[in-house]
Amino acid sequence: MPSLTSGAAQLSPARIRFALLALALGGFAIGATEFVAMGLLPNLAADLLPGLYASSPDTANAQAGWLISAYALGVVVGAPTIAAAAARWPRKQLLLALLAAFTVATLASALLPSFGLVLVARFVAALPHGAYFGIASLVAAELMGPGKRARGVAIVLSGLTIANVIGVPSITWLGQVAGWRVAYVAVAALFATTFIAVIVAVPFQSGNPGATMRSELRAFGRLQVWLALSIGAVGFGGLFAVYTYVAPLVIEITGLPAMAVPLVLVVVGLGMTVGNLVGGALADRSVRRTMYAFFAVMIAALLLLAFSAQTLPGLLIGVFLVGGAAAALSPTIQTRLMDVAHDSQSIAAALNHSALNLGNALGAYLGGVVVAAGLGYVAPVWVGLGLSVLGVVLAAVTFAIDRNRRRRGVDVPYGTQLIDVVSQG
Repeated sequence: MPSLTSGAAQLSPARIRFALLALALGGFAIGATEFVAMGLLPNLAADLLPGLYASSPDTANAQAGWLISAYALGVVVGAPTIAAAAARWPRKQLLLALLAAFTVATLASALLPSFGLVLVARFVAALPHGAYFGIASLVAAELMGPGKRARGVAIVLSGLTIANVIGVPSITWLGQVAGWRVAYVAVAALFATTFIAVIVAVPFQSGNPGATMRSELRAFGRLQVWLALSIGAVGFGGLFAVYTYVAPLVIEITGLPAMAVPLVLVVVGLGMTVGNLVGGALADRSVRRTMYAFFAVMIAALLLLAFSAQTLPGLLIGVFLVGGAAAALSPTIQTRLMDVAHDSQSIAAALNHSALNLGNALGAYLGGVVVAAGLGYVAPVWVGLGLSVLGVVLAAVTFAIDRNRRRRGVDVPYGTQLIDVVSQG
């Protein structure tokens, strides 16, 4: 296992906190670039699809949701590719390369003139996303020390959740006042700031000199890896089916003015921040119990939102709990992936974000389908509920396999290849 040149134990607590803060700042910038489109969806649709928006705002909003799906698909493609190809790179240098790519691609998103070109830019901007979180999580886990992996992951992800409290609402307001392009310029500035912070704060950490793309890609031959990825991809669709269309939900269903959207996003972000920290702490105790508990909270919250989004209390409580449950599941699923991936740690840490953003793309797409079909802006909530229930079913399958192995007394480590599992029954 790679280690810090000086050793994490030899770093002062202040230096460790400073490094973790720099890594979390990257998560903050990523949260801003990923989620700001959701609060500015009508603005993007009106500016990039003016003709369609003039004739059918609902159809234009649904098509503008492709920008969110394109970003999510970029994460799905980029995370395993970059993590596997660059597993040998020194981790600090890799983080800096990823942040430079974020800065350039986000600036391009702000400057390109047409919907098609912005769509491509959002895909390209997403390619470093999963690799950044994966590598940053490995660095944070080593800085935190043994027995605190999920908390290390949660610290990096806390930047993303805090972005939903401060960054996304603020940049959404900026985009409403000054234009969505100005909002993306502000996000690019956040990435540039993070680049400087990582240079200053994060200590050198070597890559894995024995890693190869082939060894990292072995993770894809493990049944439990695929199940963990499926839990993230399907289960997280529940959040993104709602979050993608939160702006029209607030305006059309609850009946609030457009300027209330940033405030609702603050509530979502608060839920995410609380859920991420609680989920990280509980997952270090029991991944299984934590996963089941927060899927239950997600399902209950989506039901509440489906039946009471017309009221302000129902809307606020519902989105707070949906955001909190989803954020608690993120470090839980990441820890599960790191458990079942055996030696393919770099790609396992990154694959979590591929899975979650596949859920992003799936939720945004299916939510757009029901909106475009004229079923209204509560319909995506029901889509999210169905996806979350399917996530629970997949979780039950993966943990049932664990129980079955223990019952048979078969010493099968989580990293066992698919062919070995099948051969043993």
